[in-house]
Amino acid sequence: MAVLELRNPHSVLAAIERRPHDVIEIRIGGNGPSGAWSEVVNAARTVRIPVVMGRVDERHSKHGPKFERESAALARVREHPGVAEPAQLFVRENDDSGLWLALDCLQDPHNVGAIFRTAAFFGARGVLLSRDRSAPLNGTVYDVATGGVESVPFCQVSNLANAIEEARESGVWVLGTSEHAELSSDTIQPDRPWLLVVGNEERGLRKLTLDKCDQVCAIPPRGAVTSLNVSVATAILIAHLSH
Repeated sequence: MAVLELRNPHSVLAAIERRPHDVIEIRIGGNGPSGAWSEVVNAARTVRIPVVMGRVDERHSKHGPKFERESAALARVREHPGVAEPAQLFVRENDDSGLWLALDCLQDPHNVGAIFRTAAFFGARGVLLSRDRSAPLNGTVYDVATGGVESVPFCQVSNLANAIEEARESGVWVLGTSEHAELSSDTIQPDRPWLLVVGNEERGLRKLTLDKCDQVCAIPPRGAVTSLNVSVATAILIAHLSH
């Protein structure tokens, strides 16, 4: 299991609260913790996570104190394992509502992190992520998500089309997205459980993914700019489907 370096104190706090056994240590440089990092240090000490003050990586001493130069504070945290099987995301108990997300080959970790943050804000039930040709779930994703990776169940899969089919078999409706779609997102109602599927930043959804969708929609532009960043577009759709 990979070890990540997290620099957003809110991401670190979320990890301490939900899986303290995976937080290896907190490193505080400079003049000690301040702001939210003070909360991190207090929370870490409560559950006996090591806190190292002013640590310098001696292997880089000829270039100066690397740790203190690069960051005032960070945490070393094991990556979140997620859930093992897609079916675990779609377990529903007589619930006719809910929103899930599927990310088809998104390659920018900032976009993935932003989507996790929005998903956590609106209480999304889970996130499917394609494993190949996709951004790794690295420290950037965790930090941009600001705790979202800790609170939204997720599953990385090798075959996204098969995972989407599992969602359909569980009674979830699949809503694809494409700027070329004729169906307006305004017409989609949050009256059923939806799996919202968004695609690669440049190429959009793959054909095999599109073929698994029950409907495909686009956000209609109302101004001079006719396209949106994928994480912004996803946030708009999440907000619409979470009413």
